[in-house]
Amino acid sequence: MSEIQGFLDRPDGARLAWRMVEGAGPTVVWLGGFRSDMAGTKAEALADWALAARRAYVRFDYFGHGESSGDFAEGTITRWREDAIGVLNELTAGPLVLVGSSMGGWIACLAAMAMPRRVKAMVLVAPAPDFTEKLMAPGIPPEGRAALAAEGVWLRPSEYGQPYPITRALLEDGARWSILGGAPIPLEMPVRILQGGEDPDVPWRHALELAQALKGEDVVFTLIKDGDHRLSRPQDIARLLAAVEELG
Repeated sequence: MSEIQGFLDRPDGARLAWRMVEGAGPTVVWLGGFRSDMAGTKAEALADWALAARRAYVRFDYFGHGESSGDFAEGTITRWREDAIGVLNELTAGPLVLVGSSMGGWIACLAAMAMPRRVKAMVLVAPAPDFTEKLMAPGIPPEGRAALAAEGVWLRPSEYGQPYPITRALLEDGARWSILGGAPIPLEMPVRILQGGEDPDVPWRHALELAQALKGEDVVFTLIKDGDHRLSRPQDIARLLAAVEELG
């Protein structure tokens, strides 16, 4: 067996890069994080697992990410949600296990809310629902707010490489898709959440808030006390694969 790859053409002319392992279901689908791509450690580990286990697996890059077309600065939660739903509709059939990391945890929840009958389970790694409003906006310094007001964009420094653009459109659009702080999130499938206790980007209490907000009862929150945001160490990968195998 081997992965196949291609591009999914979207109605507006954008092209989303994808890779797929054909195998038994439910199909495991990787949903990456903000400014991440499908070639990261966790996504690759899942591909290796799928090939070895002969399991169906799909990974892809959102608009403006990785190998996909588009300007990252033009991306929004609305756009990336639509990308995910488009991939699920066009490249998969039958039941799904969504594996979402960081922003991908939010996208996974939004996609599952759009197609609850198909999403059998979710595995979420350092999930960051509502991060634009609850995690990102409060930390914008005065100079960042000035840049957003004047130019609509702020170049935010990053520990993971070059500064990246945060736009006023991203922040305003993100508020439309808020799932925390109101009614219970209407998802009742089994969910496993892996969260690092030393995560500087997504505080563990934020991920726990998501776990508590989910309507379903089969929700397990695992706090990895010395874990960081990426949770890409061998022991973290082992936990991820075990969670996927449990639910898949």
